[in-house]
Amino acid sequence: QVQLVESGGGMVQAGDSLRLACTASGRTFSNLAMGWFRRPPGKERDVVAAINWSGSSTYYVDSVKGRFTISRDNAKNTVYLQMNSLKPEDAAIYYCATTARSGRDYYILPATYDYWGQGTQVTVSS
Repeated sequence: QVQLVESGGGMVQAGDSLRLACTASGRTFSNLAMGWFRRPPGKERDVVAAINWSGSSTYYVDSVKGRFTISRDNAKNTVYLQMNSLKPEDAAIYYCATTARSGRDYYILPATYDYWGQGTQVTVSS
């Protein structure tokens, strides 16, 4: 069992930055692939970024490439999402997740993740 707690959301203006953090407990964090997802109002939850256990391999959805950075600190059991140049369309509830699966560096489908945080709201005004 893994417990995930997100923090760092808030209300910002377009062009601003935010850093989300997700701290894990309950299982060896350093073995786990992690992902950040978001659910905009009225839409499905989709992947934003994913990272392998060591941080050496990452994935980004096209809409955030060059603006968002996923990273992790295994000593702190924490994964981060640095979000720069935020746009109104980035507004969503952001979730971190992890999976018990192995075999791939990371996973991008929500159904492949087993544990989810409660989410943190990001609001971006124009």
